[in-house]
Amino acid sequence: MVLHGGAERDVRPARRRQLAALRMEPVRRAVVDVVEEDVLVTRVRYRVRGWNGERADPVRDTLRALDEVGERMGDVPVVLVGHSMGGRAALRAAGHELVRGVVGLAPWWPAGEPVEQVAGRYVVALHGDRDRVTSAEETAEVMRRAEGIAARVEWGVVAGGDHAMLRRYRTWHRTTAALVAHLLDPAGTPDPLTADGRFDIEGIEVHPDGAPRRK
Repeated sequence: MVLHGGAERDVRPARRRQLAALRMEPVRRAVVDVVEEDVLVTRVRYRVRGWNGERADPVRDTLRALDEVGERMGDVPVVLVGHSMGGRAALRAAGHELVRGVVGLAPWWPAGEPVEQVAGRYVVALHGDRDRVTSAEETAEVMRRAEGIAARVEWGVVAGGDHAMLRRYRTWHRTTAALVAHLLDPAGTPDPLTADGRFDIEGIEVHPDGAPRRK
């Protein structure tokens, strides 16, 4: 389930053709290309464009979408893939009974973000080292607190990657798709962020045992 980014505050209606939504379409296609034919790859449709403080609008939309998947398809494992604001919504919605893991792409995970809901889930974050919009340091703080709660915490840094994931886009897309395939089938598909499972990804620094530590 793919979740696109948005604004901190914006109550205008969301549109399918807005740039944040369009940016996730090639990510969605990359995932479709690698997962099994019986895997549904869908996008969450937000009602409005922003997070909007305590309203946390995209979280409600994500939980509603997960409920709809459960009603239509039963007890199926779901991986949430969220960019920026969508990454924050994915993290907040991780406690839903269908969610197996969260992949945050340049995620907006402010320091102090709750992590209790990731118990038993896999949590992965990818950040570009040229991201000037969301904070890799804040993401690392959240992930460190998730260690010991989540089933596994992993971190990757895309060398030269920016917030929009346009620089080194092939690395973003291929790594995301491989992560989703692994989270849906851990026994049959290698983890691209481990030494044994990595395929040919150039310029990505991996931390398979969790978030990087402060020096």
